[in-house]
Amino acid sequence: MAEPFQRYKCLNCGMIYDEALGLPEEDIAPGTRWAAVPDDWICPECGSEKRDFTLIDRA
Repeated sequence: MAEPFQRYKCLNCGMIYDEALGLPEEDIAPGTRWAAVPDDWICPECGSEKRDFTLIDRA
């Protein structure tokens, strides 16, 4: 059974990365797991690094 998709939040601006939705406008397809997002990716909202995101609970 596949793991459920998770969401990650930027600690600086609050932008949410949802694995289920991806970020097509950033060339990250829906269903892309956080671990598969490149380590040099930056937040499109504020320019923070990937390490500035934290896992949040799904509502």
